[in-house]
Amino acid sequence: MKNFFWLLLIFLVIFRFFSTRPTYHNGDRLRLTAGIFQEPIQYSTSQYLKLSGLKIYLPLYPEISYGDQVSVEGIVDGGKLKNPKLVSIKESRGILFKFRSKIIDFYRKVLPEPHASLVAGIVLGSKSSIPADFWQNLKTTGVAHVVVASGMNVAFVASFLISFLAIFTPRKRAVFIAVVAIWLYALISGFEAPIVRAAIMASIAFSAQGAGKLSFSWSILSLTALMMLIVNPSWISDTGFILTFVATGSLMLFQRRIDKLFGFIPNSLGFLREGFSTSLAAQIGVAPILFATFGQFNLLSPLINALVLWTVPLIMIIGAVGGIVGLIVPVIGRLILLISYPLTWCFINIVSIF
Repeated sequence: MKNFFWLLLIFLVIFRFFSTRPTYHNGDRLRLTAGIFQEPIQYSTSQYLKLSGLKIYLPLYPEISYGDQVSVEGIVDGGKLKNPKLVSIKESRGILFKFRSKIIDFYRKVLPEPHASLVAGIVLGSKSSIPADFWQNLKTTGVAHVVVASGMNVAFVASFLISFLAIFTPRKRAVFIAVVAIWLYALISGFEAPIVRAAIMASIAFSAQGAGKLSFSWSILSLTALMMLIVNPSWISDTGFILTFVATGSLMLFQRRIDKLFGFIPNSLGFLREGFSTSLAAQIGVAPILFATFGQFNLLSPLINALVLWTVPLIMIIGAVGGIVGLIVPVIGRLILLISYPLTWCFINIVSIF
């Protein structure tokens, strides 16, 4: 029965892949209308987004934001739209999207760049306003995954909520509230593959615990991958999708073993040991993919990650609290947010040095 279940899921993935695959031909003129559920990336002269499997580069203005609905017209040319034209843009009126936008604007008012973009990236996954030179430094040092909301952020939110809610309410109710909150966070942060992967895995794991059943990590990882591909078959060629699953599998295989190897590091530097073992374990799996895809890999990446990872939870807590309070009482929110400045300064300078 179990084997039949897995075979059924694999069949559904294959069926969805071939039944939803777009049949574009070079030279076709298209008009695509769709909602933006992955934040566009802004470059020095253009903004990049992907619609219906096609890469699209539009002028910087008018600026397209996560949650907007756009219509774009252009000619298909090798997997992208040639000479694309933005026909229309309809701003989102959703409460969560407006809430996200207001918090990011508050960060920009209080903190200078790239500090504001760093906080917005860590807390809400916003990467559209990250300065080009800082973004290049992040990619070169191998810590770009930290600045955009990722599986690590979702795991942190989930763990914090479960621990906090369990104090005031029965565990089953705490699990239910935490799962709802995880998906709200995923919606606010952007439905990119790493976030969706972490949200699904956390939901399955917490639900199994709430029901008093054991959960098996490899089964959850495989089930999550198949579920995501059934919903969105185009993810099978998405670099973010591939990296998040390879990194998670690599962590499950190697982290504990590597952590034991560095057991000689004193407890006073435990945060450094944990950051290094986590980063090195993930890099074992993703390094070949990064090198094959981008032609580069920084051998110092595990060390750099270890040096900056300890700041991420603190920046996330301070940034989230400061942003929410800032929308209600701006003066107090500003004071809270300024506490994050030494942490972001440390993060930015470590990245710049390397």
